[in-house]
Amino acid sequence: MTDIRHLSFAHTRSPDQDRAQPAHHPIVIVGAGPVGLVAALDLARKGHRSIVIDAKSNLSEGSRAICWAKRSLEIMDRLGLGQALVDRGVTWKTGRVFFDEKQVFAFDLLPEAEHRRPAFVNLQQYYFEHACIEAAARTGAIEVRWQEAVRGLEIASDGVLLTIATPDGAYRVLADWVIAADGARSTMRRLLGLAFEGRVFQDQFLICDIKMKMDRPAERWFWFDPPFNRGRSALLHKQADDVWRLDFQVGDQADRDEETRPENVAKRVRAMLGEDVAFSFEWISLYRFQSRRLQQFRHGRVLFAGDAAHQMSPFGARGGNSGVQDADNLAWKLDLVLRGLAPAALLDSYHAERAQAADENLLHTTRSTDFIAPKSMISRVFRDGALALAETEPFARRLVNSGRLSTATCYAGSILNTADDFSLGEAPAVCPGAAALDAPLEAGGWLLDRLGDGFTGVWFSRDGAVPRLVAEGCAALGRQPLPVNQMVVVSRETACARYGAEAQPAFYLLRPDQHVAGRWRTFSAAAVQHCLARATAHARIPPWA
Repeated sequence: MTDIRHLSFAHTRSPDQDRAQPAHHPIVIVGAGPVGLVAALDLARKGHRSIVIDAKSNLSEGSRAICWAKRSLEIMDRLGLGQALVDRGVTWKTGRVFFDEKQVFAFDLLPEAEHRRPAFVNLQQYYFEHACIEAAARTGAIEVRWQEAVRGLEIASDGVLLTIATPDGAYRVLADWVIAADGARSTMRRLLGLAFEGRVFQDQFLICDIKMKMDRPAERWFWFDPPFNRGRSALLHKQADDVWRLDFQVGDQADRDEETRPENVAKRVRAMLGEDVAFSFEWISLYRFQSRRLQQFRHGRVLFAGDAAHQMSPFGARGGNSGVQDADNLAWKLDLVLRGLAPAALLDSYHAERAQAADENLLHTTRSTDFIAPKSMISRVFRDGALALAETEPFARRLVNSGRLSTATCYAGSILNTADDFSLGEAPAVCPGAAALDAPLEAGGWLLDRLGDGFTGVWFSRDGAVPRLVAEGCAALGRQPLPVNQMVVVSRETACARYGAEAQPAFYLLRPDQHVAGRWRTFSAAAVQHCLARATAHARIPPWA
């Protein structure tokens, strides 16, 4: 069986290289990592062709992103890949925190029952990429061009003119829209003269992925001040194929060459796991935390996503997951713009919502970094005091920060939201701007699977009855140019409870990315139509009553 890490993607000369004039493409995606590929797959599902350009000839080196959160798995379900990722990866939801040699507490990331997807699945990034590449080939709408790199960019009146270097010489394409998903060292960012704003932390961390057989549960173990890395921190995670992620804090003065020598890394591994442990190295890397982002994610017809738009500490698994959610937010908006169903101004909300998400992620990862690597003696005393108390005092556990793990961002302040018709405090987890919560349905299956790719109405009622006003109103909304694709009727107790409809019915309008656009106790087709207009950035929205 071929090890996919050894796959090589050859450059194939495209007809675009033989044209006298630049070829035209509605969508060009720069970067064939998880973010660019998810964007391409989502757009293909909506009927749009794209070309994806990447300078490399293989999958990502090393495991890199490994923790895929529940929200990302739900997004991948819509693309037909969620189950494959779950089957291939390692499912987990428990984290354990240690201080010195003692466990101080454990936490459950998904204590509530009846969710289709687990809290997290650990799966190496190269498996994620490979699944996406194979899916892209099946669409017939995505052309991945390997060993090609953008070398020039010119903003034209009718699009973006890209100069692309290849092993067979350079050529040019004119794109209506460009998604820049070319990573932390983004060429697109450099060509536009854009800089990150934020912090670079001085402390260094050593990552090594090792292959070994170990009888240990699939949990996240985090140590503060362990005997094998005294005064610093360490992390242990299980991945697919008996690969384990080990992460050691090594300090700001550590010598890169010395720290990454396999023989020196092996000493650290044995100090953590025992002198007799048998293992082999898969990947070794040294890094510094960065908490930075672009000031703007949209620059005319160029839209930045993933690490090209923001960089953050890996503690909390927020990098890869936030990139997938960037693509999820962007694809439906670009789809409506391309189909003439929304103005280009809708794409301004991509920046507004995902910059909010980036700021939220950066705040969490910066706080994690400051707790893991205190910058002063006072900070260290506070940290160690919180850890010492955490074993017996629940309040202290809330102060311990080994990485607040990735969750979906609620776009509570988004201009796309419609004023809430619920009382303060009712079903806060699914307020306007929040991601929909999955739940089992009365007839079997899961709610999120029923939502489709467009705007969807959901009627929650414990008795399952649909008033005539609701049925006729939704039918009328389904016939307008931008339709509410369908109405889903939900009566099961679990789902109604999650959506605040245990005692009285409720109607929700969900966006194509499964975030809540609006919700009402009393249905009104006019109110839903207003909500659609607001959610798609149409001008002159009438007052809502």
